Amino acid sequence: MGGCAGRRLSDSEGEEANPALRPPPQDRQGTHWKNAVGFWLLGLCNNFSYVVMLSAAHDILSHQRAPGNQSHVDPDPTPTSHNSSSRFDCNSVSTAPPGAHQWGLCCWKLHPGCLFSFGGNQPVCYFLLLTSPGPQDPGGEGEADTAARQPLINSEAPEWKPGSSSHLSLQERWTVFKGLLCYIVPLVLVYFAEYFINQGLFELLFFRNTFLSHAQQYRWYQMLYQAGVFASRSSLRCCHIRHTWALALLQCLNLAFLLADVWLSFLPSIYLVFLIILYEGLLGGAAYVNTFHNIALETSSEHREFAMATTCISDTLGISLSGLLALPLHDFLCQLS
Repeated sequence: MGGCAGRRLSDSEGEEANPALRPPPQDRQGTHWKNAVGFWLLGLCNNFSYVVMLSAAHDILSHQRAPGNQSHVDPDPTPTSHNSSSRFDCNSVSTAPPGAHQWGLCCWKLHPGCLFSFGGNQPVCYFLLLTSPGPQDPGGEGEADTAARQPLINSEAPEWKPGSSSHLSLQERWTVFKGLLCYIVPLVLVYFAEYFINQGLFELLFFRNTFLSHAQQYRWYQMLYQAGVFASRSSLRCCHIRHTWALALLQCLNLAFLLADVWLSFLPSIYLVFLIILYEGLLGGAAYVNTFHNIALETSSEHREFAMATTCISDTLGISLSGLLALPLHDFLCQLS
């Protein structure tokens, strides 16, 4: 797959150049699957508490507003409108700003055995599943591998030496950063759109003519979104996407469509919203995993670590911007009659 610029040779062309450096096929296959399972489990554990906290945001805020409720979160709290004249069933605070108090309450509610299980899986995966890389040959990448990776920048870079990636000059970092904008900007837009939907609109997408309570609807929205993300982040071997800007455009269209429904209430069934939210999760996960996959393929060894770390600002920036706009939008809509 290509990226922002340039042609990339196929993997087979690079591998044929120096077969002596490759391990036996059977050992290599076993190592590959151990590493794949290890990193998959590490990613699952890393996101677990964050996902649970987001999914429980509506329940946490409902607990806070319930008078005299100091013991537990009611699984199906009786709706209490922030504004009795509003057509929405609003919490007094949007689900967009999950603060420290919400984090603490959410963690306190989790069963200790569950937390211990996930905490114990970090070291297990790291030490028992992942394979430690062997000593690196200074020329280990070889001519074929060097040719197979197309840098994001066109300027001549100094010869790479092991351990030198942290010594890039300010000018080099700026040049690499500019080359990354074609990936950073779409990923910021994807995260902005999906978190504006998830933490700003989910609470307001409330259907009264259904057997699900408001809290249950919110949980189903979050579960379907996370299921879509889970599937698409695990799909890289099945589907590679080069043009991540297309995913950003589709996610922004999702935001516009659901925002219009919140305003006009034209969708007749909650099941249509369920499908849209599952699709939203598929787009978000695909944008994330393909962005970093493309960057890993298209940067030189000297710049790869800096490029990957720099691109991590995208999700934080997108989420922060969505929270800043979702808060006033929540207050405005909840005052509508």
